Amino acid sequence: MMWRLNWIHPFADGNGRTTRAVAYLLLCVRSNARLPGAPTIPEQIAEDKRPYYEALEKLDGAENDGETDLTPMIALLQHYLERQLGAALEAATNSDFNLDNPKKLH
Repeated sequence: MMWRLNWIHPFADGNGRTTRAVAYLLLCVRSNARLPGAPTIPEQIAEDKRPYYEALEKLDGAENDGETDLTPMIALLQHYLERQLGAALEAATNSDFNLDNPKKLH
């Protein structure tokens, strides 16, 4: 969804933020929950957009060759999701947990 929605350009500066927000919303809906942890996938992409753009370009290049290989985007999103959920797991299992100052998980 993220890759194909990026082909629609209703905004002068592109539609990356909208696409990333919708993709993250769909992931939460499919998970039936708001995903814990931070930074979130959209925040991680915003930190460094280069890997995201590279994955989109690989998908575009593969389609131009008559293939539809989503592997580059799947791998990238898996990495981001692991980082986000890993932060939630770390916060949940941290022995330094302080009830007076709990950590925000999202």
